[in-house]
Amino acid sequence: MKSASFFTRFSKRISKAVGHPAAFAVALAIVAVWGISGPFAGWSDTWQLVINTGTTIVTFLMVFLIQNTQNRDTAAIQVKLDELIRAIEGAHNALLDLEELDERELEHIRTQYEALAQRAREELTERARNGIPDAPVSDDNQKN
Repeated sequence: MKSASFFTRFSKRISKAVGHPAAFAVALAIVAVWGISGPFAGWSDTWQLVINTGTTIVTFLMVFLIQNTQNRDTAAIQVKLDELIRAIEGAHNALLDLEELDERELEHIRTQYEALAQRAREELTERARNGIPDAPVSDDNQKN
């Protein structure tokens, strides 16, 4: 496998570090020290500007790092799901790469699967009314 770029390695490390409880404790300690220092700074505008500027900069930078990590994770999950669809006999290979469809096409497919799920729930309800245990659905019914 190709080695990850510097930014990828950096964003992974930072995302993992800031997701750790110790990072929360450090952030909480910084806010506490800032709050406690208020009376000593006379609650000045500069005192307020320090925390506002600091948190704005950290938030701005973290958005990009977290988004990079999220994009990479999402892409990896999509590839894994695509492989499962491809490998399962009877699965619809047309469902591969659905994330590339436009909103209208995706909604159309989602509606079809919602209808399929509704029919399956109705069938289970009917079976329960007739006293039939929740047996696996026959191959003929799965194709609907």
